Amino acid sequence: MNIHVGNLSPDTTEDDLRNLFSQFGKVKSVNIIKYPNNLSKGYGFIDMPASVEAQEAIQKLKAVDVKGKSILVSEARPRN
Repeated sequence: MNIHVGNLSPDTTEDDLRNLFSQFGKVKSVNIIKYPNNLSKGYGFIDMPASVEAQEAIQKLKAVDVKGKSILVSEARPRN
């Protein structure tokens, strides 16, 4: 399941997110979206293969503080 994570601090790294979400199960990939100058756009995506684990992570990590910002976590919508 693909998970959208928003309201990320510019200091948040992909390793930070991997460590946070791996508490709930296997994390296949982490991708923080960045501008061409390599600065974070403030959101990213986590891919977790097990839907049950992903749903638990979404429920437990909503509004958790990561590096001073309360993150937004939800199931990612498919691209159009």
